[in-house]
Amino acid sequence: MLTQQITLTATPTQTATLGALMTEPEATVSDAPLYTPEAAGLLLALLLLSPKEPKESRGK
Repeated sequence: MLTQQITLTATPTQTATLGALMTEPEATVSDAPLYTPEAAGLLLALLLLSPKEPKESRGK
């Protein structure tokens, strides 16, 4: 079995800083609209209520 020893060279301050950065929540980058399930129902209702396309008529 292979074994390897790793010597840590980071100071306790660096380790604490790294830990804080890893647990920090991400900052908001954009004001993109959030998903809202209510909007999906509204869009579906509008689609169902929209007028249908006219049928093609065969010319005689």
